[in-house]
Amino acid sequence: MDQNILFGILIPFVGTTLGSAMVFFMRKEMNINLQKALLGFASGVMIAASIWSLLMPAIEMSEESGNVAWLPAAVGFLCGMGFLLLLDTLTPHMHLTGEKEGVESNFKKSTMLVLAVTLHNIPEGMAVGVTFAGIAAGNTMISLAGAFALSIGIAIQNFPEGAIISMPLRGEGISKGRSFLYGTLSGIVEPIAAVITILLTSLVVPILPYLLAFAAGAMVYVVVEELIPEAQADPHTNISTIGVAIGFTLMMILDVALG
Repeated sequence: MDQNILFGILIPFVGTTLGSAMVFFMRKEMNINLQKALLGFASGVMIAASIWSLLMPAIEMSEESGNVAWLPAAVGFLCGMGFLLLLDTLTPHMHLTGEKEGVESNFKKSTMLVLAVTLHNIPEGMAVGVTFAGIAAGNTMISLAGAFALSIGIAIQNFPEGAIISMPLRGEGISKGRSFLYGTLSGIVEPIAAVITILLTSLVVPILPYLLAFAAGAMVYVVVEELIPEAQADPHTNISTIGVAIGFTLMMILDVALG
């Protein structure tokens, strides 16, 4: 595998690891306003990445190939939303608010929190993988700089996500070392999903616009279903809205400037 591609798919995992390491430097419980700001920031980054890094290239590829421009984007987006809805329904997990979802299980609260964040990270790994798969296939609609912009943007939003998972685990009485480990492991699905996608490049190329939109739909599902509701939970505050604005703007600048 090309060194640039390998480095690119590992960047988001580094973001999760560094965020999880905050458990060694912060108090036992994260300030609620900080948590809301970080959730909002992650939401803004994911929304912007879905638009500029995934949906727009999908539409441009369809136009270039002479197909109906909006069809792959629409179909892929809805399939991505449906896929995450299915995973969300079947996988036992717990929101930061304490609400349980998925099938009934006897898992510990800490395990269900890790499963929730792991579920979030699947579409992010797919998004990075499909963009670098396009690079590997020589697709001119995706630049190496643009792929790295997506990886960096996801790594930036993974930093607070890593802290958001490791800090509550510490609050549950788990040691700092184990909280860090669990937070880090929740992000390991990203490079795994990316590598699998790249290894299937020969199969991916003909349906690349659909897969880009699929990843976008999956990411938007996570934002709408998980991140924003948790960011807006009581006590209500505008800090999460500000976080969305900052995250969206930063990711947009990264993608336009580097893409």
